[in-house]
Amino acid sequence: MAENQSMDTLQAPGTVFFIFGATGDLAHRKLYPAIYSLYREGKLSEDFAVIGVARRPRSPEEFRSDIRESITEFCRYKVNNEEEWNRFVQHFEYKSLDINNIDGYVELKAQTEALEQRFNIPGNRLFYLALAPELFGSVSLNLKKGGMLDSEGWHRLVIEKPFGYDLPSAEELNAQLNQVFKEEEIYRIDHYLGKEMVQNIEVIRFANAFFEPLWNNKHIANVQITLSETVGVEERGGYYDHAGALRDMGQNHMLQMLTMIAMEPPSRLLPEDIRDEKVKVLRSLRPYQSSDEVRDNVVRGQYTAGESGGKKLPGYREEDKVDPNSNTETYFAAKLWVDNFRWAGVPFYIRTGKRLPVKTTEVVVEFKNMPTNVYLGQRHSLQPNLLVIRVNPMEGIYIKINAKNPGTESEIKPLAMEFCQSCQVGINSPEAYERLIHDAAHGDSTYFTRWDEVATAWSFIDRIAKAWAESPGDLRTYPAGSWGPQEAQDLLAKDGYKWWPVNGQEEDNVIWIKG
Repeated sequence: MAENQSMDTLQAPGTVFFIFGATGDLAHRKLYPAIYSLYREGKLSEDFAVIGVARRPRSPEEFRSDIRESITEFCRYKVNNEEEWNRFVQHFEYKSLDINNIDGYVELKAQTEALEQRFNIPGNRLFYLALAPELFGSVSLNLKKGGMLDSEGWHRLVIEKPFGYDLPSAEELNAQLNQVFKEEEIYRIDHYLGKEMVQNIEVIRFANAFFEPLWNNKHIANVQITLSETVGVEERGGYYDHAGALRDMGQNHMLQMLTMIAMEPPSRLLPEDIRDEKVKVLRSLRPYQSSDEVRDNVVRGQYTAGESGGKKLPGYREEDKVDPNSNTETYFAAKLWVDNFRWAGVPFYIRTGKRLPVKTTEVVVEFKNMPTNVYLGQRHSLQPNLLVIRVNPMEGIYIKINAKNPGTESEIKPLAMEFCQSCQVGINSPEAYERLIHDAAHGDSTYFTRWDEVATAWSFIDRIAKAWAESPGDLRTYPAGSWGPQEAQDLLAKDGYKWWPVNGQEEDNVIWIKG
């Protein structure tokens, strides 16, 4: 890397990208647009190739037409130069492959070597498995048997969540992958870790003198993490009824964001040092010791028929491919404790669910109140200071402080100062998959999950799932379009707190300064 060149602008090394599941929704919506954006920004050199792999037959022309449709619909850059487009699309080829047929991998190897010679690529191969997790092990083994790992360059495997259904299944899957790939070659993608404001959490914390000294149990009352969705299960009913909100969102996105908030400053800004600190947080999570303790600290819910925006919405059990007697949770909220020196006594509240009023991902850090016997404290009801990190869909931060209401002598009102990052960058804000594909090509694993992160998270989540299996009657309901079961509000109320309004549900009686 050049002395003053950052990873953000560095071109990826010559690489062949293999997209298994090339005709699927993930490739269409995210992967092809990400690759095109990287190309448009000069982060891919001309020394790259992409081979789309799927069972479905496709001619080269049909495949390239599919890519054009994908980019037209989903990419933040639009094709406005046909000469440039033709240069880009010539790097793409397609291979129809039965993933259980070794002869097909041998043919794929020959196709790959021809592309490597054509584009002067030194044997670097990145395999992106946009497939069902139960196929990861067999595809990896067949890559080895078919000679796809015999090139002189590096080989990396990128896999999507879910990584297992519980700890035993995750261990089995990891053992299969380790027969072929080393741990440092496996990139377990959690796209939330690629989001701008999740990555910005570290900078907000560690680069600001008025945050880091206060980032502890002496000054912070509680932390709230909300990941809410307005959609139902859509066409994913078959998968979701098997997984549920806890496994679909809790084990990965929610706990990963918690680690970013709670981790200690790493000794060096290197991937392994950063991931070491995240693992320490997961190991510090206080495990629930009994079903009663789970019941007291975790709420699970399932949406029933409701209404949002004047539109009637069906209940979960009425959705396609969902068991009409299902006890699968579409919502959960929990109170967690990080038992270490920095966070002892500070509750972390997390919640996620489907069919909630707004789509948003936010982190709210609530600071402790000022003593009532200080300046103005006895005559006014002061609200706590908040730091809010907005991750999605709006990106930015806001800080809420107490200030004198303009035009009055002594009236105090909350003042919220907001910075909207996505409003500044606009539609050209980089997508998470762009960053993560670029990082994987460079061998930067900072924002990918390591095996011990996965295993420790599953160990924590499995205790909750086990307690729920023993007490199916604990499932609560909530109308679609609401903020979940009342018990989720009570979870905070019994500690003297409340869920703070999130994006789209702004508080009244607050002076806003937007920037």
